[in-house]
Amino acid sequence: MAKKNKDNGNVRCSFCGKEPSYRDILVPSPLGDSYICSECVGQIEGMIKDYLGEQDGTDKAAKEKLSKDEDFAGKKLPTPAEIRAFLDQYVIGQDDAKKYLSVAVYNHYKRLAQTEDDVDIEKSNIIMVGPTGTGKTLLAKTIARQLDVPFAIVDATVLTEAGYVGEDIESLLVRLLQASDYDVKKAERGIVFIDEIDKIARKGDNPSITRDVSGEGVQQGLLKLLEGSVVNVPPNGGRKHPEQKMIDVDTKNILFICGGAFDGIERKIAHRLNTHVVGFTGQNTRTKVDKDNYLQYVAPQDLKSFGLIPEIIGRLPVLVHLDPLDRDALLKVLTEPKNAIIRQYKKLFKMDGVELTFDADALEFIVDKAIEYKLGARGLRTIVETIMIDPMFETPSKDISQLTITLEYAEEKVKKAYIG
Repeated sequence: MAKKNKDNGNVRCSFCGKEPSYRDILVPSPLGDSYICSECVGQIEGMIKDYLGEQDGTDKAAKEKLSKDEDFAGKKLPTPAEIRAFLDQYVIGQDDAKKYLSVAVYNHYKRLAQTEDDVDIEKSNIIMVGPTGTGKTLLAKTIARQLDVPFAIVDATVLTEAGYVGEDIESLLVRLLQASDYDVKKAERGIVFIDEIDKIARKGDNPSITRDVSGEGVQQGLLKLLEGSVVNVPPNGGRKHPEQKMIDVDTKNILFICGGAFDGIERKIAHRLNTHVVGFTGQNTRTKVDKDNYLQYVAPQDLKSFGLIPEIIGRLPVLVHLDPLDRDALLKVLTEPKNAIIRQYKKLFKMDGVELTFDADALEFIVDKAIEYKLGARGLRTIVETIMIDPMFETPSKDISQLTITLEYAEEKVKKAYIG
């Protein structure tokens, strides 16, 4: 480094020609007799920062555009038909529900790919109504297999109004953050499935004038999440504290799918249709209304009668029902999907070197019992587990290579277990 002016009388800055002073110094070049003053160093540093800043901005925009193009290019964006075909591999029946979900997910992808425009595409949150064991949760889990956006399944029954023991409404977003490795931008493009939404229905027709711990109060808290707003989320879940560090999550682009059994809503539908669940009715009404499946006529006013507040119904514009599974559908559920119950047990026995087979009449017996218990597809697993508990206990200790489940064996095990 050049010394002060008294030692370098003839030295000047090679850029601006300034001589060194007591406040200024000259930095020599290692390649020759050139110098640069500290003022020029500061100016060059500023120019470099400005240049790199412009480049970073350009590169960032280009990277974002490239990332968006890669995520939502035609070859990677699944069409509704492709999403539906994927659901068909795991879920039997429920054509209407599959169609609605496929379109909703496809539109969700397109919303994320939307550029600035004069038309702002709103999200279409979904509510699914169907009896237990018809595939509501399975549909959500199956979609999660195919999506490349964060997906979280949460249970509405654990939610309570703020200030009570339980989980706050914001805990729904904690699951989504966990699914996205706490990448907030990624989480804001995700999908949340809220199960058991019917369990937070208010208990009476009149609005509550006091705090409803796990009913209407929770519905009020869900409004801002479903509509789209910036929510303060505790990073590790749990209760909120005044001095706790929060994560801001914008729910504008998060798609919410709600599901519930709504047990007893058939009576609300029947009352609206001027029919009766039991008893006699007019011939004209009988020809128009399918009394075996009232859910196909479900309407928003039925959800209001059941106990959902109008504000939350308006934020779930897509209403879809799931049909009860008939005998043929249950038989397909038992054997056809990729993760069918019979395939699961065959896989378990195959790991022990045993080939497991079921007679056709044994499978029909299992289906008939499931219909008798009125538990839907979940009843199938209960019956098969009852029949297979002894073979699963004894087979690993025996030297056998093949096992066949007959009708007589299935009837004996079910009768012994006193089921029904």
